[in-house]
Amino acid sequence: MEISFAGKRAMVTGAGKGIGRATALALVRCGAEVTAVTRTRADLDSLLLECPSIRPVCVDLADWEATEAALVGVGPVDLLVNNAACAILQPFLDVTPEQFDKSFNINVKAVLHISQLVSRGMKARGTGGSIVNISSQASHCALRDHAVYCATKGALDMLTKVMALELGPHQIRVNSVNPTVVMTEMGRLGWSDAEKARAMTSRIPLGRFAEVEDVVNSVLFLLSDKSSMTNGVMLPVDGGFLAC
Repeated sequence: MEISFAGKRAMVTGAGKGIGRATALALVRCGAEVTAVTRTRADLDSLLLECPSIRPVCVDLADWEATEAALVGVGPVDLLVNNAACAILQPFLDVTPEQFDKSFNINVKAVLHISQLVSRGMKARGTGGSIVNISSQASHCALRDHAVYCATKGALDMLTKVMALELGPHQIRVNSVNPTVVMTEMGRLGWSDAEKARAMTSRIPLGRFAEVEDVVNSVLFLLSDKSSMTNGVMLPVDGGFLAC
């Protein structure tokens, strides 16, 4: 199945590393004009060295006013991938208000804000569009030390559904991708302990963690016209973890 985004304009948040970076590069390969958003200038610089055609935007999405100022000149967006997120893992009894607010500001509030900015333009142009939110299996399954992270991803899934409901009449589709542990650089580091990894993979019927490409391919499908009747869906990319 060949997917082309020729003539489409895409935006990817959290595009400096991991899933976001791989998604931005994949969209370029599929013909899209891509705006990459991240808060780390060094990541943007290295991304531009790899792909000079990408348009960089450096901003902390937790800053509402700075985000609006940074994106005001970006122009029309047809495809949006809300990938930026943070994961602060702590035992439930140790969670602080500061850590709670930081997680929700990035994982939920920033998604709402970026999506508002982009979808208003989609609605005004009357051409529709597609939005994919990067969620997690943690939205459906309680994980130790993930109280706030699980809560943010549960909130993100419900936000996805409401966005799909309200934006659908304007031909704007909204879906989420919900991966298990993904073998990004951070994922490999965090799950390098064989015993810890085995405890998780033993619960995955396919017996392995996801590769970045597994997630990117699902994102591309949901962004594309190949999924033109798919709206408000949480797509697990988890090897069957949630089926058990």
